[in-house]
Amino acid sequence: MKVREHLRRVFCVFISSWLNPNMRKLSTVFLILAIAGTLYGQDSFNQKVDSIVKDVMEDTHVPSVSLAIVQEGKITYVQAYGNARLEPQLAAKPEMRYSIGSISKQFTATAILLLAEQKKLSLDDPVSKFAADLTRSKDVTIRQLLSHTSGYQDYWPQDYVPPFMLQEITSEKILDQWARKPLDFDPGTQWQYSNTNYVIAGLVVEKASGMPLWEFLSKNIFTPLAMTSATNIDQKALAEPDAAGYLRFGLGPLRPAPKEGKGWLFAAGELAMNTADLAKWDIAMMNQRLLTPASYNQMQREVLLKNGAGTGYGLGIFVRVQGGHRILEHDGEVSGYRAENRVYPDDHAAIIVFINQDATDATSEIGQKIEPLIFAGNEADLKANLARKIFEDLQHGKIDRSLFTSNGNSYFTDQAVQDFASSLAPLGSPKKVTQTSKRARGGMIGRHFSVECEKQKLDVWTYELPDGKLEQYQLQPAN
Repeated sequence: MKVREHLRRVFCVFISSWLNPNMRKLSTVFLILAIAGTLYGQDSFNQKVDSIVKDVMEDTHVPSVSLAIVQEGKITYVQAYGNARLEPQLAAKPEMRYSIGSISKQFTATAILLLAEQKKLSLDDPVSKFAADLTRSKDVTIRQLLSHTSGYQDYWPQDYVPPFMLQEITSEKILDQWARKPLDFDPGTQWQYSNTNYVIAGLVVEKASGMPLWEFLSKNIFTPLAMTSATNIDQKALAEPDAAGYLRFGLGPLRPAPKEGKGWLFAAGELAMNTADLAKWDIAMMNQRLLTPASYNQMQREVLLKNGAGTGYGLGIFVRVQGGHRILEHDGEVSGYRAENRVYPDDHAAIIVFINQDATDATSEIGQKIEPLIFAGNEADLKANLARKIFEDLQHGKIDRSLFTSNGNSYFTDQAVQDFASSLAPLGSPKKVTQTSKRARGGMIGRHFSVECEKQKLDVWTYELPDGKLEQYQLQPAN
């Protein structure tokens, strides 16, 4: 339970008790103990987060981590760990800026959506309206640029800086080499991540708005949201007191990472900021502050290919549902830095992780391990715990029939329980049970769970009536 909601309930109970003169002393003691317990719970949360970050840092040897967490639509945790600079040594601080790499793309996509609201363009306009001399520009739409379904080839698929990228370049020269050559596929028929798409999109913003991209972002996004730390590293590298970027060759020591030449990060990965400012951006998405609901829906809706297949990507962000939670996610990497941004808009929560080393999964590992702490005690976890209890009971040849409807109990005959026990017991205890989806059907709620045992992974699915009774509990080996 979140701290604010818990305290609200505590005070409601306290006030009710205080109205009874015989209960006043007891209610005061209750209030003190309850508040202390709540604060202890928050301390426990912070300690668990600290432990996760420090364990990952110890395993991966990344030089520093900067972290922010949003809960109930507010920034509840901001912390930095390790060293932002190694020579001379400078401890990381939360206010320091890190490059966020491709997380920048959702800002460019938002700029396009703002211009669409201003009727200066449409997502379904052909690219030829703004850049007529690109390959098949009449066949490629702005939406396809933002969703990586255009076919334009990626100019930077490497996880390091090739020698040619150390030299300064213009956007037009990037397009000369990568957007005026044959497409990798017909527009709308495949999904393939491409930084080239966003260089084109950045130029579209500039032509449609009549101002430089950075100026448009500053005026329409950073200033309204008070994101005062945001800066453009495409023009100038981060300097002290901000975090320096590092890399490793193999398992060798940390070494200073080279800086990309000017122009290479335009519109696709040019932003740097501190974690608190990216958290402000996430909160603005949750509250739909900058765009209309219709525009946010366009941004956060999975784009489909022409054959109807899903891409898992919206406009500048990956979109998915996991464990009953809608997640908007993107990572970012430029030379010397990695970043991870996970937004749970319906839960008003977010996890932001920055590090100053490239070519490592430490950011996503930290995000994945913190995620269960954010949702501890919510409905999905409670249902997963119930699914685990039933599973473990069945392993021992038992079943709590009070959990089931008459139909559900009729399914679990003595023979059925015996078969469940003999087939599940050898798998070992469940190590992890997670709700993976939830949907309504036939007046019931259907849920799917992933059950990871020591020797096998299984899928479990249930149907639950409005009164909480289970109509069904079935399982099979995971695909």
